[in-house]
Amino acid sequence: MVSRDEITAFLNEYLNISAFPDKSRNGLQVEGRERIERVAFAVDTTLKTIERAARGGADMMVVHHGMIWGGIDYVTGLTYRRLKALFDAGINLYAAHLPLDAHPEVGNNAELLGLLGLKPDEPFGEYKGITIGFIGEFEEPRPIEEVAQVLAERLDTTVRTYEFGARKIKRVAAITGAGAFALDEGKRKGVDLFITGEFGHADYLTALDLGLSVAVAGHYKTETLGVKALMDVVRERFGVRVFFIDEPTGL
Repeated sequence: MVSRDEITAFLNEYLNISAFPDKSRNGLQVEGRERIERVAFAVDTTLKTIERAARGGADMMVVHHGMIWGGIDYVTGLTYRRLKALFDAGINLYAAHLPLDAHPEVGNNAELLGLLGLKPDEPFGEYKGITIGFIGEFEEPRPIEEVAQVLAERLDTTVRTYEFGARKIKRVAAITGAGAFALDEGKRKGVDLFITGEFGHADYLTALDLGLSVAVAGHYKTETLGVKALMDVVRERFGVRVFFIDEPTGL
């Protein structure tokens, strides 16, 4: 076993959570038991993931999407039910949102480029004065269909492509989840393919007018990468038992 505070302190420093302006309250959001033997990792904090963590004997959950975004106004309804489920099971809840997107080793965006054999060479995706994504480059241009196929196979998902610009891909930008805010930056920086998780009506029109090719691989699927990579780090460093809770949304 290891202490909750030891794991929390390590994650705070390793992910540099204090450096990120984020609506998510990153760090230990809900306190549970002091000693940790099993840690569950998940993308989202829902009743179902909490219940699955409890059934798996977890003492702590580490998630990308926590349950406190800015603050809690009332402990009623769904907020009450989620908190009660955590308290009843004695589970600590640790959240890492933007810090886990941006991390150069285990972050969602670095890991996504890694699926394509690319290195996160260039910071990308400015958000409130910081960057949370990366650009990587192939040595030789690849057909967009080939890149999309690799993503689909490695993420076990359907990848939609919008070929509004280049069809031969060299420079690739990655912003997992809801990353379309950086489309214009992608065009300015000469990106051939912008990979993200979700893509709305207005995003489609923006990419179309910019002439920028886009690959959309799902918000959930693209953000499984960071928590899985972080899970390996925690297991190796602390020797605790870990497991991943997969609750895909199809989105």
